[in-house]
Amino acid sequence: MYKVGITGGIGSGKSTVCDILAEAGVAVYNSDIRAKELMTGSESLRASLIERFGAEVYTAEGLNRSYLAERVFANAEELSALNAIVHPAVMADFAEWAEAQEGDYVVLESAILFEAHLEDKVDAIVSVMAPEALRVERAIARDGASRESIEARIRSQMSDDERSDRSKYAIVNIDIEELREDVEQLHRRLSYDSRAKHD
Repeated sequence: MYKVGITGGIGSGKSTVCDILAEAGVAVYNSDIRAKELMTGSESLRASLIERFGAEVYTAEGLNRSYLAERVFANAEELSALNAIVHPAVMADFAEWAEAQEGDYVVLESAILFEAHLEDKVDAIVSVMAPEALRVERAIARDGASRESIEARIRSQMSDDERSDRSKYAIVNIDIEELREDVEQLHRRLSYDSRAKHD
């Protein structure tokens, strides 16, 4: 199965691009949502997290997100340890899921595709970009967070230029109608790429 990674910074609209592809019948794997599900539902992942971060990482209600966030926030070593446990489990799950899908290609949606060094897990990468001012407004409207916190998150992420330089395709998301046309064209290109690879 041909695998396409779709990434982009906060407020870029990568989920919107993935939604449009899903409407066209493309199977989309949201790595962020699936990681949360696995951290709750996978016994082996639970055991690994408890071994590394202590029993407090789970409560009777499930994953103790606030405890885990405090442990890894601004602590590169702890964050690296968390990623080393979670990312391989998510990628193994993605590989198994991808093989069960139909169609020309599948999509891996990941905000941290490059940061998590997942480039070798996909055949092509698409970066979704938007002007920073627009990204800030979208993120404020979606998350209800302060402008300062959103701008700080953007500064902490990889730049759009670097993402696009490392991607096969880049798509700019400003106007929804133009975006739909661009995604339809992208869909045709990715379908062609997939068939060309397998011919």
